[in-house]
Amino acid sequence: MNAAMVPFMAATLFVVVASQFPQIEDQVGAVVSVVPLYVAFLVVMAGLGLLLARVFRLDVPSSRALIFSGATRNSLVVLPLELALPEAYAITPVIVVTQTLVELIGMVIYVRAVPWLVPAQARSIR
Repeated sequence: MNAAMVPFMAATLFVVVASQFPQIEDQVGAVVSVVPLYVAFLVVMAGLGLLLARVFRLDVPSSRALIFSGATRNSLVVLPLELALPEAYAITPVIVVTQTLVELIGMVIYVRAVPWLVPAQARSIR
């Protein structure tokens, strides 16, 4: 069941986006335009998390946890409220779900990148 969590979440997000797409068909450009902002956030938060981990001299597990937790936002918690917004704001849930999709892909990349950024053992300098 643990291995199925990411595919289930991705499928759920896909269904939510698909259900909202007819309402925002003419605003797809606006949705796509926020993706670079979300990607930039992931990059900045990885660097900021690494910097804070070094400043506070955190151990490896704590450093990795700080980087991951700094980059993740739980925007799906407010999704029911966004789905209740008037039709004039129909794009809002899709933008939030887009952020979550970018974050999900980012976390897959983080799984590979964070151990490289914060290795279990110090890298040797040659």
